[in-house]
Amino acid sequence: MSTEHSKESIQEHIRVYIMVFGALAVLTVITVLASFLNVSTSEAIFLALIIASVKASLVAGYFMHLISEKSIIISILLLTVFFFFVMIFLPLISYTDHANI
Repeated sequence: MSTEHSKESIQEHIRVYIMVFGALAVLTVITVLASFLNVSTSEAIFLALIIASVKASLVAGYFMHLISEKSIIISILLLTVFFFFVMIFLPLISYTDHANI
């Protein structure tokens, strides 16, 4: 019985990894298709960062097993992501201000 349960558990993990791989592949195709959109530079950067953030959260959550971690680790990770976006968008805001002059 233990062996059967472990086989089911392994099959479930494999199924999840294949689904995450499929999602990452689809998001990669969306990234490539988004590069052909005729949008401004700031909109293109914003769209690329959104797609990359979703892909990074899938990798961190499932492949790095952060989805089952304690809430303090998740809180620290979310704080890091927040400051990452602040550091990314500050120069972007400055760029759009100078582009309008």
